[in-house]
Amino acid sequence: MSDSNISSSSSDSASIATVDQNVGRRNERIIDADQTFSPELRHWRDIFWLAIFIIHLALLGFVLAVLGLNRFRTADRLNIDRYTNRYWENSNGLTETYWPKYAVAGGIGTVLGCLWLLLLGSRAKQMMKVSVHILTTYLAVISVLCFWCEQFFWGVAFATGAAVQFLYVISVIDRLPFTMLVLQKAVKLVWSLPEVTRVAYAFMAVMLLWMGIWSFGISGVVASSRGDLGRWWLLVVLSVSLFWTGAVLCNTVHVIVSGLVFLVLIHGGRNASSMPPNSLMKSLRYAVTTSFGSICYGSLFTAAIRTLRWEIRGFRSKIGNNECLLCCVDFLFQLVETLVRFFNKYAYVQIAIYGKGFNRSARDAWELFQSTGVEALVAYDCSGAVLLMGTILGGLITGTCAGVWTWITWKDRVIMVGSTAMLMGMVLVGLAMVVVESAVTSIYICYAEDPSLIRRWDPHFFNQMSETLHQRLQHRSSRAREVLTHNQLDSHTQDSFHM
Repeated sequence: MSDSNISSSSSDSASIATVDQNVGRRNERIIDADQTFSPELRHWRDIFWLAIFIIHLALLGFVLAVLGLNRFRTADRLNIDRYTNRYWENSNGLTETYWPKYAVAGGIGTVLGCLWLLLLGSRAKQMMKVSVHILTTYLAVISVLCFWCEQFFWGVAFATGAAVQFLYVISVIDRLPFTMLVLQKAVKLVWSLPEVTRVAYAFMAVMLLWMGIWSFGISGVVASSRGDLGRWWLLVVLSVSLFWTGAVLCNTVHVIVSGLVFLVLIHGGRNASSMPPNSLMKSLRYAVTTSFGSICYGSLFTAAIRTLRWEIRGFRSKIGNNECLLCCVDFLFQLVETLVRFFNKYAYVQIAIYGKGFNRSARDAWELFQSTGVEALVAYDCSGAVLLMGTILGGLITGTCAGVWTWITWKDRVIMVGSTAMLMGMVLVGLAMVVVESAVTSIYICYAEDPSLIRRWDPHFFNQMSETLHQRLQHRSSRAREVLTHNQLDSHTQDSFHM
């Protein structure tokens, strides 16, 4: 452990000089950007995962249609129950009993996402603060309601979520001022590009269309279920599919927006003479064609790894001097850091601009951060976690509304409808949140590529970023020296004991 800290200390010292040496590459990068947006240099990437995603959508669409039609207006219309009676108990519910509840969930999620986009320029800071501070309370309230409804498993689950959320916020409370600063600047950048919000609206509409099919099939499952374990597993599989589909659409928006934002920063403004024509349409075309396989691939793993990394980082910073626990957490941390090298959200900027495959994009982005020292700044920033809190809060509000309506009529189906409606709300709100996250990732990639780009765009923000980066590198170096000194003292003590 000490060796890794010592090496990070020396690399941090070198990184400060490396960051300064990166200034002055603007003209070279503009040429690169022009070349990478030319069709001749674009090739299809990760085609296998593109095929898997399309086949998955086709098969799932068929299964969902069958599940929904089987109980639409007539119970067991397609005589499927005779094949499933051996696995679970069937009931005589109808699809149309629950489908309106999912329609309401889709409507609420869409309204929350649209409100986020509409208030992006004027109330974004307040909305993000509310997301951070209200989520813990909301999770605790939902936990109490679950215990009141005698849903003890879900009560414990939401109570655990509230505790984890509270501990995470406490562990990163000192990082929130810088995080809010980065988010404010990202919002400012996005707000200057009105076409970005139109892209988010368009993809929300596409997601709603798919959710109409998905909720039709889910309603058929809920209508035929008495809460047995077999159908819960079916709901889990269908929910994972919706999560992957939603992540693919979110990351497609991510690629489109980050590509446009990167070009705006690198060319000095959207009206610059060097700005490629029809940049948004080119970014859109590449995102849904040659780069779509890479997006499908990355969407499978990125979100889960990012969430795990945030939690481990927050816990690691509050361990103190418990060497045994610190070693265990460090092992997990190094394992996750290895995964992050190949699966991180900054890969989508590289995909947007250079058209690389996902793993190569993730690796290049991470190596860029580590070689310039910007990785220390990225690790300190919690903007992704703050946006995720807003997404979860939106999902909880959606799930609560659908769950309350279900409780009035069918109390035994509340958890089924509420949990799946929550996922729908999270996906729809996430499509709105991702435009800000795209700007954040582009800002960090630009800062690592050429800090002068950020200085030209916002000199005051550049100074704040540089100052924070310097402080973080100094903090890492001092921490490495403390560990080295502690290990040397332990070594001298052991030598004296043996003598």
